[in-house]
Amino acid sequence: MHSCRRRRPDGTSVYTVPTALIPWLDPAAIIAAAGPWALAVVCFIVFAETGLLVGFLLPGDTLLIMAGLLSHPSDVAPNGVFGISAWWVALLIGLAAFVGGEVGYLIGHKGGPAVFERKESGVFSRRNVERTNAFFERWGGLTIILARFVPIVRTFAPVAAGVGHMPWHRYTLYNFIGAVIWGFGLTMIGYGIGFIPGVGQFVTDYIDVILLVAVGGTVIFIVWHYLAERRKAKKAAAAGEDTDTDAVEARQLVLDPDVFRRGPEHRSDTNGDV
Repeated sequence: MHSCRRRRPDGTSVYTVPTALIPWLDPAAIIAAAGPWALAVVCFIVFAETGLLVGFLLPGDTLLIMAGLLSHPSDVAPNGVFGISAWWVALLIGLAAFVGGEVGYLIGHKGGPAVFERKESGVFSRRNVERTNAFFERWGGLTIILARFVPIVRTFAPVAAGVGHMPWHRYTLYNFIGAVIWGFGLTMIGYGIGFIPGVGQFVTDYIDVILLVAVGGTVIFIVWHYLAERRKAKKAAAAGEDTDTDAVEARQLVLDPDVFRRGPEHRSDTNGDV
């Protein structure tokens, strides 16, 4: 998208409405049509990352930075792509992250070990649960905060905490802190990037390309990650490995309640990598 400058009779310059670099992707039309809906989609993705067991397929960190960057005012979107203040965008995303964490905990708490009784597939892997458990063994209850910045672990940590009956009040406190630092914080960092000289103008000039990359990149990431997990599951099955997590194995994945009371000072107790 390029801005065109013309001169008035008095000699002053005026910038005309930018034209789309990609003709069929007119940013003004897209922003007008999407607006709040685009923000709703972003919030749902953030919610799903910790509220649904399939959330690990989603590109959370990158999406938050991009959402903050697109909240920066431009010639095409004076109030940002979402049509509201960046502060509101960050608050809503932080809220979605918090609610997602609470739902994930509730699923684990109510479902119990049965939520792990699944067949290896593109949306579930026992290895992912074991990786999350190793994180808990190393960092204790602080995992709920730290996991926000670790793909896969942030999806399974709330469920694992619920299944293991981590004290709800403690979990909710850590979940709130993590949602604020990750959801609100990364979004505002993305917004701040727009103030770097040249970046804000770049967003204005190429917002159509940025939107295309954001949407296309998200879809490609999800499909690629899903297919990669599917290949791993099929390879394990072909090698004769047990790809079904039965009731007994599911119970073995439940964390001991003492784990949630530990602090990082106990991380030397385990030698496994996270």
